[in-house]
Amino acid sequence: MKTEFTAEQLKDPKITRANEILRSCVHCGFCTATCPTYQVLGDELDSPRGRIYLIKDMLENDRMPDAKTVKHIDRCLSCLACMTTCPSGVHYMHLVDHAREYIEERYKRPIGDRALRWILARILPYPTRFRLALLGAKIGRPFARLMPDARLRAMLEMAPKQVPAVSRNDDPQSFAPQGARKKRVALMTGCAQKALNTDINDATIRLLTRLGCEVVVAEGAGCCGALTHHMGKSDESHRTAARNIRAWAREMDGGGLDAIVINTSGCGTTVKDYGHMFRHDALAKDAARVSEIAMDVSEVLMQLDLPTGGAPAMTVAYHAACSLQHGQQIKTFPKDLLKRAGFGVVEPADSHLCCGSAGTYNLMQPEISKQLKDRKVRTLEAKNPDVIAAGNIGCMMQIGSATGVPIVHTVELLDWATGGPKPPAMERAAQGMTGVPILR
Repeated sequence: MKTEFTAEQLKDPKITRANEILRSCVHCGFCTATCPTYQVLGDELDSPRGRIYLIKDMLENDRMPDAKTVKHIDRCLSCLACMTTCPSGVHYMHLVDHAREYIEERYKRPIGDRALRWILARILPYPTRFRLALLGAKIGRPFARLMPDARLRAMLEMAPKQVPAVSRNDDPQSFAPQGARKKRVALMTGCAQKALNTDINDATIRLLTRLGCEVVVAEGAGCCGALTHHMGKSDESHRTAARNIRAWAREMDGGGLDAIVINTSGCGTTVKDYGHMFRHDALAKDAARVSEIAMDVSEVLMQLDLPTGGAPAMTVAYHAACSLQHGQQIKTFPKDLLKRAGFGVVEPADSHLCCGSAGTYNLMQPEISKQLKDRKVRTLEAKNPDVIAAGNIGCMMQIGSATGVPIVHTVELLDWATGGPKPPAMERAAQGMTGVPILR
């Protein structure tokens, strides 16, 4: 794609990066075939190619964002299926992140939009605040249908019937390995996940220590910054990311780390990009070190001696989170691990398509999100699974809200197959407690 940025514009490293990405696009349109929003809406401007044209025009002319451009950029899921499809290697993620930051700095949204984004940015990344908000939403949930704004209804409907108790495993500490130590790893315990589902981190710690890892929960680590980063709130996202970088760098320089283990793939995609996000910052060196050893939990487990064949006979429908299969290009590891453990693994049709969760997307674009969710649930249920497995809490919440099939994290099944407890979500399903598939 031909670009016409001025020499003065190209002095800005963000514009230089955008220029590199734009010039790599050859207008082929392959991305439209796998873009969920294009498939749902049928509008060229709701495809990656269309959005690239809008972003190019906005940045090149250094103009104020207009409502049309903002609408189509907001509708992007950042599922990154386009990056998997693109034959030219267009790094759409960095481009759309830059566009969102540009819009956040220059565009004055309607007051309702500003208020919603402010609330989400002030609550979701903070587990205690989020937990309190969930308790409040739980009270308001019976009145969700009375809400005039679909986004407010989505927020209330998201609230679980019960909020899990705090897990003390998420506190800063170290867990000793069983037997000889093979690795020393830091577990990212996250933010929203600690409020929504404590079973995942608990199972991860049991599984990793059983397989010979010392697991460290680093003092000072918390939210990865993804939620605010994808809203264009770069100052906020960088502040939280910087705390992680400092916390993990201390561990790397102290007892040493073989990996930073992440069991929420949306977070993993962001942490692996810290090197880029902080490339012009004083933390650039440490950020690059962190990104270098950041690994999805499935990557770490592939390096360990996972026992074979211990699972009960059952069919697991594997849902591939976009942030894992497209953002991190990890496509087979979770399935390989489940098969090694003895589970029968099936995949839904169109497994490359997003479920519609996408961080805060299901709260800010509920109509489009619901269409994607309904399609994903239909394709999963068509496989008649005993359980659904996924590697991202957002996907688990999204899919779990629309199916009676229990949905659990991949590590919960692997923990069970290697001597851990049966996943609580499956126990609840066996007792007929549907409708709350992942929460205690």
